[in-house]
Amino acid sequence: MFKELSVFIDESGDFGEYKPHSPYYIISLVFHNQKQNLFEYIKQLDKKLNWIEDYSWVHVGPIVRGEETYNLIGIPVRRKILKTFTTFIKKCPITYKSFHIEKKHFKNDDDMVARLSRDLSSFLQENSIYFSSFDSIKVYYDNGQNEISRMLAGVFHALFTNVEFTKVIPSKYKLFQAADLFCYFTLIKLKLDSGILSENEIKFFGTKYALRKNYLKPLGKMGFEYTDN
Repeated sequence: MFKELSVFIDESGDFGEYKPHSPYYIISLVFHNQKQNLFEYIKQLDKKLNWIEDYSWVHVGPIVRGEETYNLIGIPVRRKILKTFTTFIKKCPITYKSFHIEKKHFKNDDDMVARLSRDLSSFLQENSIYFSSFDSIKVYYDNGQNEISRMLAGVFHALFTNVEFTKVIPSKYKLFQAADLFCYFTLIKLKLDSGILSENEIKFFGTKYALRKNYLKPLGKMGFEYTDN
């Protein structure tokens, strides 16, 4: 039987000079074995969220901050939206892996890209038995940053011969939105551990305990672990 793995990739942060309000750069990869159908999960999610005006995709950062299409929606409703999407993510047969760097430790963009490339390459090689078990690996990325596009292509093509890249339209792929969610909560955990959560973030999640209990712990359990598929 033909086996295909989908890999959805998103990033949080930007390159360039270190700034205290944006100290990290994060990449998250979501893995989905295509033999596991997500149709019913997605159908249920769309049914639960179709009451949102102009609903096309869930963008976690703007939900928390009340920006973009969420700027006229109060916190209780935005919490409901995020909880609904997070519940969908936890039900899906997917796993993820996030990588991050703290920009102040790097001299320039090239050094940051080189570190991310090494970390990604090491992870893929350590789990090469799993990834090589698929006949096809399809990588979905929105080409958000040229440095990352080149890095991803270089790493995947160096390790595998069956890789295909597809440019993502975020509204078309729920699992790309999942990668955005994992990026966001990787960032939130880093900020929580460093004691630099913003007042708006604390206000949205209620308490640090609620943040850990409702999001960080259950999502953390979805981290990638090798399994014989």
